[in-house]
Amino acid sequence: MCETLARRLYLIMPNAASVEKALIPPCELHYCVPMISTLPDLQSIFIVVVGAFVAGFVAGFAGFGTGLVAAGFWFHALPAPFVPPLVALSSIAAQVTSFSTVRKSFDWERVTPFLAGGAVGVPLGVLALAYAPPSLLRLSIGVFLIAYSGLQLFGFAKVRLSPIVNKQHDALIGIGGGFLGGFAGLSGPLPLIWLQLKGGASDMQRAIYQPFNLVVLTAASVVMIIAGQITRDVWMIAALCLPATITGSFIGSRIYKRVSEKRFRAVVLILLLASGLTLMVQSVFG
Repeated sequence: MCETLARRLYLIMPNAASVEKALIPPCELHYCVPMISTLPDLQSIFIVVVGAFVAGFVAGFAGFGTGLVAAGFWFHALPAPFVPPLVALSSIAAQVTSFSTVRKSFDWERVTPFLAGGAVGVPLGVLALAYAPPSLLRLSIGVFLIAYSGLQLFGFAKVRLSPIVNKQHDALIGIGGGFLGGFAGLSGPLPLIWLQLKGGASDMQRAIYQPFNLVVLTAASVVMIIAGQITRDVWMIAALCLPATITGSFIGSRIYKRVSEKRFRAVVLILLLASGLTLMVQSVFG
């Protein structure tokens, strides 16, 4: 499990020295996560809380992106092994807080194929961590996100899927999203892009990919708890993060209700483009 954690960390921060500490036998997992006997210094606390708030705001507004935003702050202030479990916990808090924005559009019949596929994809992604080179997948995802968001954002392509698309296709996308969630914590982009290509109101799209992300991240958190990755010290830092994440998510979800469909789509595409660029830079210069 430590090796799995190390590979996931490498996807986000390939030069992290803490990754080497994670490459130890599973029986020594307790020592993989450094203990924090006291709270971090004030500067670190400030970075952690600000990162939690900004990540919560983005998730509240767009329905995804907690991990991509928070990791950029937290790797500068916390031991690297703390970040994945904190991202999972904060993501769950942000998704639950902002779920009210799409509650009226929620429909189990439309969400179920994605969730069923995700249940299959998550363990496959976790298994692939032990064999697939993280840098290759990170580069591939980055290129895909840049190509899609760039073409859509700048109006070079306005692709829409055929009406023959059905629930079986949705389940396949769920498998892909679950795989990426288990492998790299990137469960959101694939279902989001698929739903954009299918078209429809932003509320209806969020009412699918937001519950999907919530279920995948909850499953990941359960695995982390069983593996002993969410320690007492992680919970202590989470006590600082979660109130800020919840506050940011609440504010972001309220602003979301006031923007037009066109502006919301543009913001989501910009976030996807930024995510792709980040992954690409890490692959090329990492």
